[in-house]
Amino acid sequence: MKQDFEGLRKKLEEISFPDLYLFKFIVKSDVKKIAQIEALFTSDNAQIRLTESSKGNFVSISVKEIMLSSDEIINIYIQSSKIEGVIAL
Repeated sequence: MKQDFEGLRKKLEEISFPDLYLFKFIVKSDVKKIAQIEALFTSDNAQIRLTESSKGNFVSISVKEIMLSSDEIINIYIQSSKIEGVIAL
């Protein structure tokens, strides 16, 4: 799993932290899955936006949050990968 994120880690090395980072996920329109993604972001400052697909089958979740390190970003992606059916963009 760790090596799956090496490309991302290299891109994140170009960022100076702390930095505002945009996460994007797609999930089926399931309240439980949406709540699981939202739970990954514990800061009160996280800006979470939900956009429903045209047929209502899927929801796009965009989250902007200040991240302190590349490890913090990668940890969120690792945690999200444990949620069945989540697509991280």
